[in-house]
Amino acid sequence: MEPTAPAPPRLTAAVADGVATVTLANPAKHNALTAGMWRRLPELLAGMATDPAVHALVLTGAGDSFSAGADIGGLREPGDTTQDLSVRAEEALAAFPKPTLAAVRGYCVGGGAQLAVACDLRFAAEGARFGITPAKLGVVYRSSSTRRLVSLVGPSTAKYLLFSGELIGTEHALRVGLVDEVLAPGELAARVAEFTRVLASRSRLTQAAVKEYANGRTDRDAYWDAQARDSGDRAEGVAAFLERRTPRFGWTVRD
Repeated sequence: MEPTAPAPPRLTAAVADGVATVTLANPAKHNALTAGMWRRLPELLAGMATDPAVHALVLTGAGDSFSAGADIGGLREPGDTTQDLSVRAEEALAAFPKPTLAAVRGYCVGGGAQLAVACDLRFAAEGARFGITPAKLGVVYRSSSTRRLVSLVGPSTAKYLLFSGELIGTEHALRVGLVDEVLAPGELAARVAEFTRVLASRSRLTQAAVKEYANGRTDRDAYWDAQARDSGDRAEGVAAFLERRTPRFGWTVRD
């Protein structure tokens, strides 16, 4: 019998119960990201950003790893194409207007860690390994990526990770704020599903405004005040609380 050829590198996307799951799939290389995968991610996100069926997004990897990083062969291309594409994908993920959560197993290294850091939250299975490795390759990590990492873990830990390229485990990652929760490997999927159901039930208006403010945009108070007045979410939230029922929030992303 002929051996089965490995599946081509790809991104897959599925939506269920208000939660989109985007999976990095290149199992033969621990889900290393090819140029095609980097290009595809912003396209997927653009469609989901205004899809009323999507209330939250989970980014994960196929099999036993999140992602071992960028496919290093791409760094040989003229013009440093892989790094340009990775930054575009990272920025698209960071700008996604709905809550995002990286569900991490195994290796989360290089470009994989870059995408995980661009998510709002990170849940990891025990035994996961994190590392940001440009110093091993002589690559200059882009300023936007560096600032995002510093904002998440602070200057000292960011320097520790970037200067050394060393991998750290989940206990260290939790201590420095790189991950938000650490679960037993068999519990990660259930916890992610449980928590994203909570996210999907909350006010998208509140979440979108909080995300903008937390990411540093502070010039749209008037816009969000107007959205809050017109959306009906506050009235619905108060009514649901008093009636002891689940609220049915109606606001969706408009721009």
